[in-house]
Amino acid sequence: MLKIISLKLIHRYQASGGSKKLLNIECNFIPTCSEYTKQCIIKYGAIKGWKMGLSRIKRCNNPDLVEKIVDEVP
Repeated sequence: MLKIISLKLIHRYQASGGSKKLLNIECNFIPTCSEYTKQCIIKYGAIKGWKMGLSRIKRCNNPDLVEKIVDEVP
């Protein structure tokens, strides 16, 4: 149940424009932090997926970064 709700929330966030439109910031990673979190939730479940996603979000939005960092789900 938590997994389904989490995935719907992420889908709604992505459909509304994500961080670029809503927060006027751009993710430094490929895939984006929301996509990474979604993939983690699908692969590991809601609790571990959210922990991994939030850990990734904490490392995001470095305005001095020249290139995007490729960071796939383990």
